[in-house]
Amino acid sequence: MKLLLDTHIWVWLVTGSARLKVRDTLRDSSNELWVSPLSTWEVLTLEKKKRLALDRAPQDWVANAISGTHEAPLTHQIVVAARSLALRDDPADRLLAATALVLNLTLVTADQQLLGLPEIRTLANR
Repeated sequence: MKLLLDTHIWVWLVTGSARLKVRDTLRDSSNELWVSPLSTWEVLTLEKKKRLALDRAPQDWVANAISGTHEAPLTHQIVVAARSLALRDDPADRLLAATALVLNLTLVTADQQLLGLPEIRTLANR
């Protein structure tokens, strides 16, 4: 399976959080893990606002965190698709969901609103 990690899932995986319930699925080598640069932007924004503490310099944290993952590009097609999704006005959620839609990825998330989106495939953190 090609799995796009929602930002919180990615952070939980990297930090070893007990909140991550799908760890075995994410560690299964038959699955591909995809991370959007948008998630990097979210993490760095949270760190700058002191809502997330990184255990090393941001560039080193990101280099470690993306190791072994595929980069999900942010394209014009994704931005256009994001506009049509029935979601609240969280641009990051819209763009991640549209990324999953356009690139035919399964979005791994704990966000109930994203899990209820009929246009995309999701994997719930349960």
